[in-house]
Amino acid sequence: MGVVEELITKNEAGTLDFGNYLLDSKTKKDGFQFEGASYKIKTFKEITKLEKNGALVYESVPGSTVTNFKGGNDAIEFDVEAPGDLSFTVEMEPSAEYELSVNGTSAGKIKTNVGGKLSASLELDEGSKASVKITKC
Repeated sequence: MGVVEELITKNEAGTLDFGNYLLDSKTKKDGFQFEGASYKIKTFKEITKLEKNGALVYESVPGSTVTNFKGGNDAIEFDVEAPGDLSFTVEMEPSAEYELSVNGTSAGKIKTNVGGKLSASLELDEGSKASVKITKC
């Protein structure tokens, strides 16, 4: 999969690609326009954070590269690559239950907190990727 050299871009499928976990220092890009919204990306080896109109969309520790990111409050799908295991947080509907699938296999149900944050961890080998799908129950 590799990293996203431009930090954030719209791909041929019409979804977002963002993040570069190979960077040694924090790098930012603000004001990226996509589907009427303004996105801001901060990324490097320790963290990747994407915001939409000032609100959290995705955050991972350590940093990651995300491709084919699409979705909203009812469902999110993306592919993620990182240097190893990672924890991620996405913004969803507050106080709701979601099904998490990784590489097409159910990883269980997760509830969001009252702020709408859903957090999960993935076990990844260095440079491997996972396909993640989060759908509202």
